[in-house]
Amino acid sequence: MEAARLAWAQKKAQREGRTIVFIDESGLSERPSVARTWSLRGQTPVLQHSFTWKQLSAIAGLSFSQFYFRFFPGAIRSEQIIEFLGALKRQIKRPLLIIWDGAAIHRSRKVSAWLEELNGHIAVARLPAYAPELNPVEAIWAYLKKHEIANLCLDTIGEVGQFARNRLKSMQRRPTLITAFWKQAELAF
Repeated sequence: MEAARLAWAQKKAQREGRTIVFIDESGLSERPSVARTWSLRGQTPVLQHSFTWKQLSAIAGLSFSQFYFRFFPGAIRSEQIIEFLGALKRQIKRPLLIIWDGAAIHRSRKVSAWLEELNGHIAVARLPAYAPELNPVEAIWAYLKKHEIANLCLDTIGEVGQFARNRLKSMQRRPTLITAFWKQAELAF
């Protein structure tokens, strides 16, 4: 069922000359994402970090050959969604088909009204509920947190954001990695 709905969206995008972009959001904090560690036998490794409740949110969009991202302090709201979509619209000149989950911010009145003003330049398709495996952007966040910033212990959320931004920029320049994100998604493109 999900595959049929996404196949329909892909065919519609091809007919209308649209670039398909999958979008998802994630968050980062000062608390490290703990991955595998090592130490001498009998000596348990200890990660020392400071922690506050400050959060940095990220939003990313993945087309077939490139991904785009932005960071925002705190939680992502309608204004940040609109800002990100506007930046995508300026960077990708063709009409867009945005595929994202059914999060409340994606369905907000502000976002819907903004999309209406664009006269169809950006069309939207929703992923089925509880199907993160269909969104290849989830693989970006997983790779970032499990490989690029795993065990990262920095003092401030600003340092975490700068380090993550640098790692994401490095990931953008690796076409084989972008291909791997697509292969991890359970899509029939």
